[in-house]
Amino acid sequence: MKKETITSAQNPKFKELLALQEKSRLRREKALFVVEGKRELERCLDAGYSARTFFFCPDICPEEEVLRIAGKTGTQDIQFIEIPPFLYEKAAYRGGTEGIIAEIRMQEKSLGDIRLGRNPLVVILESVEKPGNLGAVLRSADAAGADAVIVCDPLTDLTNPNLIRASTGAVFTTQTVAAGSEETISWLKANDIRILTAQLQDSSLYYDTDMTCGTAIVMGTESTGLTGIWRQNADRHIRIPMLGKLDSLNVSVSAAILLYEAVRQRKMKDNE
Repeated sequence: MKKETITSAQNPKFKELLALQEKSRLRREKALFVVEGKRELERCLDAGYSARTFFFCPDICPEEEVLRIAGKTGTQDIQFIEIPPFLYEKAAYRGGTEGIIAEIRMQEKSLGDIRLGRNPLVVILESVEKPGNLGAVLRSADAAGADAVIVCDPLTDLTNPNLIRASTGAVFTTQTVAAGSEETISWLKANDIRILTAQLQDSSLYYDTDMTCGTAIVMGTESTGLTGIWRQNADRHIRIPMLGKLDSLNVSVSAAILLYEAVRQRKMKDNE
């Protein structure tokens, strides 16, 4: 283990770590992003990503634990940098992340990389901006066993640290790609996946809609909903009944409801 110790926040390597967390443009330029915490890092490395640098605080995460996690992809070509508690606190996005942060090499993924199972279940999110919402949808998609999450015309990048944190690493456990709406619609049709758009207008109740075949559940933002291209190419428009005075739910709540309806229907069909 080749280890370096950093004790100053002015160290160039430490400053780059902070900049990668804050600037999506730098992440794209360097083809690097940051993952923090044991759970998220293990899920990332298990998904086939490789690390460039591990920053760790030995007072919180011992060297042997760092090496165990790094060993998931081999420790060759990895920089190990020890930092004191005050620097770790400066770098960490949240408390309780167990003293370890890593710079991870990006992997470019597209629709063509998605592997589909029988009767696939896919979540489509159009122009959803908030990383917390995206992360929460990814957690629901993982829990429901969805084949993939496709973020269309994204307003945030999939390596945003807030998204990774909110998803608790589900961005690595569920096939997740960004793509344009037009190419995604063509891909869905080519794979015989029905397009169900969640919208209030001209729609049927979600539990009256068959989700046992290949299904894509498509959702937009709470404020503007879906654009016309999705409404026009939908096989069915579906809605969640709103019995109070409000007319919409948070997109992550809606995604969970619709995903588990698909799970329920498929389980019932399997038991017939």
